[in-house]
Amino acid sequence: MVTLVVATAADPASIGPASAFLAMPGWNPGPSIAIGMESFANGSVRLLKHERSIVAEDDLDRRWEAATEEPVDEVIFLSRHTAVSNRPALTVHPIGVPHIREGEPLPQGGRPCWAGPPNPRVGPWLRLMKKIAEANGLIPEFEITLEATHHGPVVNTPTMFLEIGILLWKDLVLEEGAGTYGGSIRYTSKNYVYDNIDYTLWGQNIEKGLARTKISHIKNNGDKVLLGIGGGHYVPRHMDIVWKDGVWVGHLLSGYSLPMEDPNQKKGENGEKCIGGAWKQAIKVSYEATKLAFPGGEVIAHLDHKSFKGWQKNAITSFLTEENIKIGKPQDFY
Repeated sequence: MVTLVVATAADPASIGPASAFLAMPGWNPGPSIAIGMESFANGSVRLLKHERSIVAEDDLDRRWEAATEEPVDEVIFLSRHTAVSNRPALTVHPIGVPHIREGEPLPQGGRPCWAGPPNPRVGPWLRLMKKIAEANGLIPEFEITLEATHHGPVVNTPTMFLEIGILLWKDLVLEEGAGTYGGSIRYTSKNYVYDNIDYTLWGQNIEKGLARTKISHIKNNGDKVLLGIGGGHYVPRHMDIVWKDGVWVGHLLSGYSLPMEDPNQKKGENGEKCIGGAWKQAIKVSYEATKLAFPGGEVIAHLDHKSFKGWQKNAITSFLTEENIKIGKPQDFY
């Protein structure tokens, strides 16, 4: 079983950390699984580079296994993070578009009614990134945060995105240390950020680094896994729980992934009010994908109650009960 790390030359926030990884000892050239792709091997880690958008190459886990006969245990994508606020950030998140219906557009890849199994490293790496960032002076310039489940590409193996968000990448690349944030805080050198990302992933040794957050031990011991429902893109109420050691992270559905039609605007076949939209689909698909990633874990839904209107909260709570999905309060995860 191998860990597949994916980077794209089309994104400096992706290829930068990848190049830093390759500067570490122990790498050897690997096979090419397609034109325009190259790979490298180091122990049980495989680094795959391509030239397209990071969300454009589907099924890389299956394609790798078909080409090499090496089963992929997990996938980690390296990517740029963009935000309206332009605040520098280091983020991690699961992927999927479970709320998209057949025939609807897919602006950021994926497949309708799909969510990839979340990588169990999401929670441990979030907490580890924060510790490393604090120790190396990246905070408060950089925000360390989760993001809600969103975008592709399609994968079938436990997967996570690790993203770097910096104000103006072109300025940072051309002149390290240039510029200001908020009028007082300087840009952080891109190499300094890459070093922190590298340490998060690998520490001083690639194999030992992965072993620090080994995922196999959580698969059969009944640990609790958070399925986040509701809130904004950066899921603050769910984050309050995930900062605690020992909390595992499943899919995180923000409000935009729970489209719900006002029951006052639509009636069912019998004239009864009904709540349309793909919200049930999104919850069910995300729950099943989380169960797949944590086969021995207890998946518990956590609702951001204040983000819902009363009728929305009641409908979601009823549906979770019908599906035998446990609903938990913060103390239920510790």
